[in-house]
Amino acid sequence: MKGNSLNIQKHLLVVDDDREICGLLERFFAKQGYAVSTAGDFESMQAELAAAPIDLVILDRMLPGTDGLSICEDLRRSSKVPIVMLTVLGEENDRIRGFEAGVDDYLAKPFNPHELLARVKAVLRRTEMAPPASTDTFNRLLEFGTWKLDISLRRLTSLNGTMVDLSATEFDLLTVFVEHPKRVLSRDLLLDLASGQVEMPFDRKIDMQVSRLRRKIESDPKNPTLIQTVRGGGYMFTAEVSASEKPAA
Repeated sequence: MKGNSLNIQKHLLVVDDDREICGLLERFFAKQGYAVSTAGDFESMQAELAAAPIDLVILDRMLPGTDGLSICEDLRRSSKVPIVMLTVLGEENDRIRGFEAGVDDYLAKPFNPHELLARVKAVLRRTEMAPPASTDTFNRLLEFGTWKLDISLRRLTSLNGTMVDLSATEFDLLTVFVEHPKRVLSRDLLLDLASGQVEMPFDRKIDMQVSRLRRKIESDPKNPTLIQTVRGGGYMFTAEVSASEKPAA
């Protein structure tokens, strides 16, 4: 089902078998200045993707006859279109499976449309700011200090093999720092690049996440050397970072 055809900035595709949700999101995002198309199943989604350029897909985790993760994996074989997944499943393992399948962000049902809007904006900003990447970008290993960050497995380990338990938000924040070393990153930019969530004031949220991250990667969190505070500016990741391609399995 086509959304409005106005020549506006971004075109979203909502894929959900619940017509009420599709209608709600179509109206909501149209009011925010987006072009919106909807689809109720895998075949309709493919038709919409073929009919017009799509800037971002909002994808339901559970669709009739097809699993949302399988759809995501299929999309990733041929497209880099950003994907925000909606799900009634809130387990951490399910979210990890989603990220491994190529999901850019996750939001549990029921959700606030304004939070979904914030996440869509954040994912689009991250996509626009990301440097051109090769098809092997996702298979990188990034090393800094005594740490090794595996992008595809979303895993942080010490050089001696000890794994560190990071939340999804902590991993996203660390990835932003490691991919933008020795640059001053404002709190608002970090919020957009890392998650776009809005459940607390921007500065407070980022400061809390940075504090938690420091406790996990700094040898002395009270005197950090990897993530430095820049007064009036935000934060800077000061470590030297080296990147390498993961060996073939």
